[in-house]
Amino acid sequence: MDQAAPTRPRRGDQLTLTVDTLAYGGAGVARHEGYVVFVQGGIPGDTVLVEVGKSKRAYAEARVLEVITPSPDRIEPVADHPGAPWQVIPYERQLEIKAEQVDDALRRIGRLDGYTLEPIIPAEQQWRYRNKLEYSFGRDESGRLICGFHAPGRWEDIVEVTDCLLASEAGNRAREEVVQWCRSQSFEPYDRRTNQGFLRNLVVREGRRSGELQVRLVTSPGKLDGEAFAAAVPAADGLLWTRTASLAETTAGGETELLAGVERLEEQLGGLSISISGEAFFQTNTEMAERLYALALEYAELRGYERLYDLYCGIGTIGLLMAPRAAELWGLEIVEDAIADAIANARRNEIDNAHFFAGDVRLALRELVEKAGRPDVLVVDPPRAGLSQKVVRRIIEAAPKRIVYVSCNPTTLAPNAAQLVEAGYQLLKVRPVDMFPQTPHIECVAQLERRSG
Repeated sequence: MDQAAPTRPRRGDQLTLTVDTLAYGGAGVARHEGYVVFVQGGIPGDTVLVEVGKSKRAYAEARVLEVITPSPDRIEPVADHPGAPWQVIPYERQLEIKAEQVDDALRRIGRLDGYTLEPIIPAEQQWRYRNKLEYSFGRDESGRLICGFHAPGRWEDIVEVTDCLLASEAGNRAREEVVQWCRSQSFEPYDRRTNQGFLRNLVVREGRRSGELQVRLVTSPGKLDGEAFAAAVPAADGLLWTRTASLAETTAGGETELLAGVERLEEQLGGLSISISGEAFFQTNTEMAERLYALALEYAELRGYERLYDLYCGIGTIGLLMAPRAAELWGLEIVEDAIADAIANARRNEIDNAHFFAGDVRLALRELVEKAGRPDVLVVDPPRAGLSQKVVRRIIEAAPKRIVYVSCNPTTLAPNAAQLVEAGYQLLKVRPVDMFPQTPHIECVAQLERRSG
């Protein structure tokens, strides 16, 4: 007799479920008559009342309406903060889960084994660790202008924050100064349903070592009194205004104008002095970025004679930290402004064996090998989507002896590592690094070496 198919819940259904495990990305995993339901806000051991949102053939997504019986692991949240969904899990347990998820991804998705999973490196600070926060504007139920984060699963709704526990006290003060001034100007927040309104986002960036603050207001096209704005936000060392007509919910792009102070943020990282432009990528946890990059340097095992490639090099931080231990560094990045920053950062740190080029890794890596010669060691720090198959093939063609893969997503590291292993590399070791406490995000570093013979 055929086994009956699982009963598929419908959108809007309310169910009582018990959460069994956590999926990568942080959702709890429960089952309803054999049918998988991903539960936002549930942790293993919870019995919860949920409301079903999306319902697909293989699974449904639901949000918690009520925790009926809390998990023995569940603790009281410190703050009402949508950017810290794992704060209800004890920190030591968060670390265990993250390490387990890295190992699971490599074994289940990559079908890899024989590597050493080294102990996860815990964060130095569990709160107030971010050097950059991107806020959105909205209105509360009374119509008052607010600034905060998108509500989980409800992109058009904004949850106000008055003391963001992921930001420093100085960063919080700067945000509050901006919000108070915007209220005094009676600015309208951008409505994500109608695409009307002026205020879109606020980006507050901090030099954790330098103490500098960079504040960037993102709006729709319109008018703003720059002098009055600068006077209202004295905490900012650099005040920028970005105007964009894009419908996308992003702080990138548009036209940016310096209203007051300095255009670039000065910072120190691992002994380097670096300059960061308004839209340049920089790891958002400075203290743990130093630990992450130190681990990458350790895995590179440089002896001083190597030709080192740094792919997706950004403003050059990883490569420049490694350059003094190598014969020469070649960095490749598609964002031209980031390459300009990398070149400037090499100069200011008097690193003269570094060469940076703007180009798409898929297309430019072959050309770089022809120009510079094959790499001995290749460091790659790709975006969350990982490496495309074409980029992996180009890396295999370049034939580095050792690859150091810095990953912000173990589910894309796993298939990339499997492709490299199939091509003759061996995955030797992997170590997770907790850059983002109270969240499900996981960073890790992997070391691969080309098999001899």
